[in-house]
Amino acid sequence: MGLDKIWVFGEVAGDEVASITLEMLAAARSLADTVEVFMAGDGGEYAEQLGEHGAETVYSTGDLAGGLQGVAIASAVAAAIEAGDVEAPDAFLLGTTQDGRDVAGRLSVKLDTPVITNVVALEVDETLIGSEPVFGGTVDVKTKNTSGKPGIFLVRPKSYEAVGVGGSEADTEDLDVPDLGAVGAAKVVNSHAEEADGPKLDEAAIVVSGGRGLGSPEAYVMVDDLAKAVGGAPGASRAIVDAGWVPYSYQVGQTGKVVKPTVYIAAGISGATQHLVGMKGSKNIIAINKDPEAPIFAVADLGIVGDVHKVMPKLIEALQSR
Repeated sequence: MGLDKIWVFGEVAGDEVASITLEMLAAARSLADTVEVFMAGDGGEYAEQLGEHGAETVYSTGDLAGGLQGVAIASAVAAAIEAGDVEAPDAFLLGTTQDGRDVAGRLSVKLDTPVITNVVALEVDETLIGSEPVFGGTVDVKTKNTSGKPGIFLVRPKSYEAVGVGGSEADTEDLDVPDLGAVGAAKVVNSHAEEADGPKLDEAAIVVSGGRGLGSPEAYVMVDDLAKAVGGAPGASRAIVDAGWVPYSYQVGQTGKVVKPTVYIAAGISGATQHLVGMKGSKNIIAINKDPEAPIFAVADLGIVGDVHKVMPKLIEALQSR
């Protein structure tokens, strides 16, 4: 038996609905009879795409004139529920993103209900239950909200597959933003998006990641070259991110990005649990490591025992010559 209603926090990436939102809509459809979206900005711009993925109604604040998204949307939702303008859902699903975390925390205070974080799977047993990995991803624990109020769940990206259902365009409703006081005076004056030549790391069909086995930051060029040769995205283990070889945005793992590509190539990565959590859902895993006992081989579909400095140049050369 499912829930009556779930609200999904809608986020936008460029001109489209963010993939994390579409993933959560897929989850919500399997858990509740009615799925609705709440978001900042003009919901009408995305009503067709959200409806395609199962949303029946989109509640949106309209233009925030540069104001902080989390402040406005959390206040607007709480005010609408308190005034009885909207019926409170059984649960809220938000992505584990910067905006998702911000909205979840503020909504938790406004509604006096806890946030269940780091969720990778959801199920219903009278109420919504979230599964979260602990101890480096070796164990999953299940948590539910027993407050009697709507639960707030922060869902990790790539926990569900975004699949459309061919639904009709969602209805749109306005959410009035109440007086926000002093915190409403804060404005976003500038933002920075990191430039990337190829596909995004968490959306690429092929990911090539490098680890400490590369030996030096200069050797990371092999990862870039191989990624370009196969039309993929470069990634990294936490070890070389912490060492400053590549930016944090490259990190795959429990404290980085979760990826589920068709092919994942791990070069010079031993396979610590922290890294495996971020990539073990890949369809095909290829590992290159000179240590035959490296943990990465336990999850690899194809293992190459060899020196990355010998294997990767040959592989790149073969691909570039085709």
